[in-house]
Amino acid sequence: MKINELLKIEFPIFQGGMANIATGEFAAAVSNAGALGIIGAGGMNAQTLRAQIRICKSLTEKPFGVNIMLMNPDAEKMAEIVIEEQVSVVTTGAGNPGKYVEAWKAAGIHVFPVVSSVALAKRLAALGVDGIIAEGCESGGHIGELTTMALVPQVCDAVDVPVIAAGGIASGRQMAAAFVLGACGVQIGTCLLASLECPIHQNYKEAIVKAGDNATIVTGRSAGAPVRSLKNPMTREYLKREQQGADKMELEKFTLGSLRKAVVGGDVKYGSLMAGQVSGMVREIRPLRQILTEMVNEYENIR
Repeated sequence: MKINELLKIEFPIFQGGMANIATGEFAAAVSNAGALGIIGAGGMNAQTLRAQIRICKSLTEKPFGVNIMLMNPDAEKMAEIVIEEQVSVVTTGAGNPGKYVEAWKAAGIHVFPVVSSVALAKRLAALGVDGIIAEGCESGGHIGELTTMALVPQVCDAVDVPVIAAGGIASGRQMAAAFVLGACGVQIGTCLLASLECPIHQNYKEAIVKAGDNATIVTGRSAGAPVRSLKNPMTREYLKREQQGADKMELEKFTLGSLRKAVVGGDVKYGSLMAGQVSGMVREIRPLRQILTEMVNEYENIR
């Protein structure tokens, strides 16, 4: 069974819960375009999340989800809010959602944790979650070490729940590969940044479109928090500081507010342009519906 059949959405595609980008309005636009829109609660507090959920509800009658980063200080409140607001799907990251799963399931919420390792996938599958999002290091933002090609089949072999493949997917060819590896759906993010509906600054979108195959770099490995972004003066300075032995606190201070600089201010030099390796495949800014239908059509022609 493909994941769209389980969740009653048109395409077997999740939108990544991109913090500071995936607003209620954007999630609604993605859901209306045929995929599962997801509000990224990573940069929000509980009150903001509730407001964004209500915005999303006002703009779509289709299912949508919320991504909760479990290290968020308001994670516990957010876990209650998604129940109160009757959200269809919750995806999680940066922690173990175990203490929330029973309540979410009782409320009829489908739960899909994001993982970057087989061990974590097995541990979370045992909690009774509805599926696993196996995200390879090709993706933008915070990443693990395994590639999608290596991670997805191993997770599929290790768990008895549906697996969504994420990381390095921006075409029907890559979507088909994910299904061959055993996935029943895909999660995409980078290619949606270059959509007309995406709320990021135009400079950010154009940077994605101009990116080549080798345009991204990973920072933060020395601090145990690897992040993939487009190369720019900020990432070069960050890597220089890493090489000079800067500690985690100093590095966090250096990048404080950098994603907002890119998303809101359009600062492509010193903002954090989080993006995956498929940036090099994104060649124009298009409507969400066109991006999704072309991907699915290409997949259908291949299979």
